[in-house]
Parts: sequence; C-alpha cells; structure tokens
Amino acid sequence: SWRIISSIEQKEESRGNEDHVAIIKDYRGKIETELSKICDGILNLLDSPLVPAASLAESKVFYLKMKGDYHRYLAEFKTGAERKDAAESTLVAHKSAQDIALADLAPTHPIRLGLANFSVFYYEILNSPDRACSLAKQAFDEAISEL
Repeated sequence: SWRIISSIEQKEESRGNEDHVAIIKDYRGKIETELSKICDGILNLLDSPLVPAASLAESKVFYLKMKGDYHRYLAEFKTGAERKDAAESTLVAHKSAQDIALADLAPTHPIRLGLANFSVFYYEILNSPDRACSLAKQAFDEAISEL
C-alpha cells in the first residue's frame, strides 16, 4: 500500500494537484506509522526470544534473514538517519545470517538460497544493480555446482 500511495502522490504532484497531494501525504504518513509499528514489533520478537533461543543453524539463519528483511522494509520508506540506520541494520543481520549459512548449510538448502533475496536490498535500497546481480548469481552458481 505504501508503494501504491507513493506512486499516486508522484502523479498528483506532476499534475500540480496540491490539495490532493496534501491529503495523500497525510495518508502516506499514517501508513508509514503503521508499517513502523508492525516492523518494530516483529524486530522486537526476533531480538528478544527468537534469535537468542535459536539453537539450530537453520533456525538462526531463518530468523536473522527475517531480521534483515524487516530492517529493509523500514529502509524502503524511512529517510535521513533513520533510513541509514535501517540499512546498516539490514547489512549486519544479513552478514550474520550469511556467515552461519556458509558454515553450516548446503548451497542448495532452501533457507540458504533464500538469502539470495538480499539482492533486492542492493538493488532497491543501495541502488547497486551490479552488486544485486552478482549476489544472486553467486547463490545460483553455488547451488548448481552441488546438483
């Protein structure tokens, strides 16, 4: 819903409909507040009982990937320092998940393959399509070599 409302906002701005833009910005703010609450709630669950209690590599990688994903969701609509913090938290969570996955999960393991979705972060948040493609290709090549 945030992407849709942002797209509508851009269209209305280009048309010069300032009255509509003001209403849309207000609504977008409400959506962002709701998304922040949802993401923060999930991140609190991950930080508190889930990640520390995960004893298996599969579980730990899954939860750390999820943590990175939810920080990425925040980075999609936050601005300034909040966006930077969310992006840095995304990188930290993904690196932790990647380190465990490389050590303990086969390249063909579905949870390890799921880490390739991190390429979306490089593409959408860091505007680095080359790095995004490289990351996805590396996961693909490693999995193919095991088949």
